[in-house]
Amino acid sequence: MKRRGSRISASPVLVGAITAVIAVVSIFFSYNANKGLPFVPTYEVKVELPSAASLVSGNEVRVAGVRVGIVSEVKAKQLDDGRSIAVATMNLDKSVEPIPDDSTVLVRQRSAMGLKYLLLTPGKSSEGLPPGGVLPESQAEEPVDMDQWFNMFQEPVRKAIQTNLAEYGGAFAARGADINEIISQLPPLFRLAEPVTRNLSSKETDLRGFVRGLSQAAAEVAPVADIQADMFVQLDTTFIALAEVARPYIQDSITEGVQAELAAIRNGPRIRPFLFASADFMKALLPGARALAYSAPIVSDSFDLGIPVLRSSPQLYDELGPTARSLRRFGEDTQVNDGLNTLISTQEILRPLLRQVTPAQNVCNYLALLLRNVASSTSPNDAEGHWVRAISVLPQVGPNSEAGPSAAPANGGGLGAVDVNFLHSNPYPNTAAPGETRECEPGNAPTFNFTAQQIGNYPGDQGVLTNLQSDKQLNWVAK
Repeated sequence: MKRRGSRISASPVLVGAITAVIAVVSIFFSYNANKGLPFVPTYEVKVELPSAASLVSGNEVRVAGVRVGIVSEVKAKQLDDGRSIAVATMNLDKSVEPIPDDSTVLVRQRSAMGLKYLLLTPGKSSEGLPPGGVLPESQAEEPVDMDQWFNMFQEPVRKAIQTNLAEYGGAFAARGADINEIISQLPPLFRLAEPVTRNLSSKETDLRGFVRGLSQAAAEVAPVADIQADMFVQLDTTFIALAEVARPYIQDSITEGVQAELAAIRNGPRIRPFLFASADFMKALLPGARALAYSAPIVSDSFDLGIPVLRSSPQLYDELGPTARSLRRFGEDTQVNDGLNTLISTQEILRPLLRQVTPAQNVCNYLALLLRNVASSTSPNDAEGHWVRAISVLPQVGPNSEAGPSAAPANGGGLGAVDVNFLHSNPYPNTAAPGETRECEPGNAPTFNFTAQQIGNYPGDQGVLTNLQSDKQLNWVAK
């Protein structure tokens, strides 16, 4: 007997197992469909949103209405300033990699049931956002949900809207032919309105500022609304009185006003450059006008003083001719030029010396003190005579004393206290000159121990204060 070949369909257990595996795989793919197909490479970037607006994981990412990826994760993040934002992770198709780094995003509503998607608008930058990059919050627009839009109307407003719809519906009933005629006249109106709307939308027009100004003006006049209503009542009385003279004067003003308006429209483009130039001129003139407000009294006084001077100018002009000729001869004289050259050379020679000597007066005030002392050497006196005295100063006796020949500078020695002497010499004291310590040592010698030898500058800073110095001298620094 020939054995029949085995088939898969002959084994119910194997068929059932394969069916179960297919069902599990199908369920797995269906469950993860919103998160993208597995094993498919993606381009992952993140975006900071001011509000997630109910955006959840699995929502689509679209570019121009075309699905290019999904939102794989949405997390909250707290900034350093205390605000909280949402950070959404997008898994995009490789076909859009990389997106420009100036791209913008917006959470949009996909259905009336609250389903959302993330709208990605690519920018124009040549720099692409690398994988893992982040679009900052500044490039995410704030979404407005439908419930937020409806909640801006309070109950009285909603009732007023219903009343308006009912009244407008009655007004438009049986007006189909009139509405058709209006629509047929709209294209010419739109052609004329296009430049007007372009001007209104221009930043130079500042329509937003105009509306804000109107709002502020309305808020200011709100407390006087009753007074304004009474004003309109009084205007009615005024217009009744004007009705008697409405013809021909007021009527002619209205008729001619049309021609005046047309002339203004026709000449406005020609006048506009002049007005712009005038505005620029006034802006440039403003600083001068402000300065003129302060200088006008000085200018006025100069005119008062200048008129007598100008009247005496002819006599001065007569004398200027000979003076100019004398100056010319003086300038052409070679001896004058030689003298000036010699003076310049002398100045160059004296400059290093003066540079070192000048601080002695400009800071330490030594020259002024010397002249003061010389001037007062014979004037102060008493019954005994003038204050100038001649005193013989005898050097101390001891080894290497200045009283006789010495082998070395005196530095102590001797048998008794009277024989001990020390040399104190400062031949080049500091006078705040360039390259020196900024101090005035002559006249400011410190009271140090006289039992030690001191040759050269005194230790420490003796300061610059001497006598009769001004603030400029105390702050003057040699350069």
